[in-house]
Amino acid sequence: MRARITYIALAILTVSIVGLALFSSHRLAKKQITTQSYDQFLGNIDRGEIKSATVKPNEILVSLSNGQNYTVSVYTGSELSNIADRIHAKNPAAAIAFQTAQEDFSLTNIVLLGFFLVFGVGLILLFRQLRSGGSISMKMGNSGAKLLTESQKRVTFKDVAGVEEAQEELHEVVEFLRQPQRFQRLGGRIPKGVLLMGPPGTGKTLLARAIAGEANVPFFSISGSDFVEMFVGVGASRVRNLFAKAKKKAPCIVFIDEIDSVGRQRSAGATGSHDERDQTLNQLLVEMDGFESNDGVILIASTNRPDILDPALLRPGRFDRRVMVNRPDIKGREGILAVHTRNIPIGQDVSVKVIARGTPGFTGADLANLVNEAALNAARRNRKSVVMADFELAKDKVLMGAERRSAVISDDEKTTTAYHEAGHTLVGMMIPKADPVHKVTIIPRGMAMGVTQQLPQNDRYLYTRDYIEGQISILMGGRIAEEIFLNQMTTGASNDIERASELARKMVCDYGMSNLGPLCFVKKEGENSHAISEDTAIKIDQEVTRIVTEQYNRARHLILENQAALVRLAGGLLEYESLDEIQIRRLIAGKSIDESMDEELIVEPTVLAPAQTVAAGAGNGYQPATA
Repeated sequence: MRARITYIALAILTVSIVGLALFSSHRLAKKQITTQSYDQFLGNIDRGEIKSATVKPNEILVSLSNGQNYTVSVYTGSELSNIADRIHAKNPAAAIAFQTAQEDFSLTNIVLLGFFLVFGVGLILLFRQLRSGGSISMKMGNSGAKLLTESQKRVTFKDVAGVEEAQEELHEVVEFLRQPQRFQRLGGRIPKGVLLMGPPGTGKTLLARAIAGEANVPFFSISGSDFVEMFVGVGASRVRNLFAKAKKKAPCIVFIDEIDSVGRQRSAGATGSHDERDQTLNQLLVEMDGFESNDGVILIASTNRPDILDPALLRPGRFDRRVMVNRPDIKGREGILAVHTRNIPIGQDVSVKVIARGTPGFTGADLANLVNEAALNAARRNRKSVVMADFELAKDKVLMGAERRSAVISDDEKTTTAYHEAGHTLVGMMIPKADPVHKVTIIPRGMAMGVTQQLPQNDRYLYTRDYIEGQISILMGGRIAEEIFLNQMTTGASNDIERASELARKMVCDYGMSNLGPLCFVKKEGENSHAISEDTAIKIDQEVTRIVTEQYNRARHLILENQAALVRLAGGLLEYESLDEIQIRRLIAGKSIDESMDEELIVEPTVLAPAQTVAAGAGNGYQPATA
């Protein structure tokens, strides 16, 4: 409503100004007539040249027979008494008119007065809006924080799963808000801030909303980037405005999402936009722990870059609690899937536990996307419920990309892709302690012509040298199979070579897993940066080459010893296009795909750690955790 009134006031002002300008220009145009002397006027009368004359109180408008117009100024009424007679004496056809002062006022001054009245009304409306804060400039300092009301969907800890440790930390914050006197009676104080840290999609924002829902207190939500503007001082003003609103609603929660955009470490002598950001951060620091108390206002912030936050923001008294929100383990994924599947009809063959085992490394957002993709797949097939096959297709789509069955692939390229993926698969199954191959396909997915997917058997927090070297061997398997069986090299191994080289360089420069010893050769920015000598750079390149070459020869040896098995794998891929782990084991053992085997050879491994894929072609497989 205020914005509408502002627009109306501006429209009135615009119309009145334009109208006044047009009327003034018209008046000026009428006044652009030459002025003659009174003697010249009398001469024209005597020569009978007056065609018409308009007599006004102080001037006469004269029009001559030759078309010329001019005005004559007169100062006394006596001069005008016999003007008409003198003109008619010389030119009886001349038109004489007399105009009084009142007539002149009615034609001009009333119009001008009307324009000024309209202009005044517009100014009054505009000033009223400015005083009430309706203009953009007056609203610039408002924080724009959204208040989560009771009418909106309430989120509680029942809607959050997979982050039990973080929930336990935050339960105490809820108790602070519910019963502050319980802790204050022993001299304890409510924590000023809680910092939620973790990878994207792990549920940091959802946890903050759950705290507000459990405590049943007002919840202000704002993004860190909403504070910073191009105008100096706006960010600090918005911080003050936000905490002023929060104090009125205390006890309450203020949630700042992606606080690293405003809480980045300050730099000395910064100017321009950095200076504005620093002013905003300074105001935030003061509001969190300054002279004025903010009792009852708890600040919750989330970030996936805690390493770049300013140390003053992280000290006790500001962010007293730091809660790590990690990727969920198998039990956490099971709980998250149970939350997301409770509102969709699932088939009797669906096992949430099996899906959780097959989705290692997935965050809460990934699992929500998986369930949604499965539901959409079931809807496309007009099913009444979501069955296990829908979840399998959705998992493959999320992990390996969407199928591109419409892609036109020649038989030669299909054969090359089959042998390439068979090389990855065979080496992956033969390397000791490597992650078992879960599925291999030559159906184009995403940017890849084919994909080999590995699923680890256990949670991995540390990676051994043998494991990383085994991954390099698996990556080399595709190129080696092309060389041995097809006697050619293709660009399909480009991504494999890139990833293998990156792993080898990390072994040398980051992990100290080379002949150069336990040294770090990574050039980091900042005060601790150090240069690498030319001699050392040459040695690093030599070590990287040695590691990749050794694993290349290792994979080549394995493939040469199991040529028949690789041919069977490639033939199975050409016939069926996709193979699962049991089918892969059968083909390597020399059995047919449908032939039964001993149980110990077909038991599906327990998968708990991040999945890995090796792709042929452009290659967009999931990057190993060590890469």
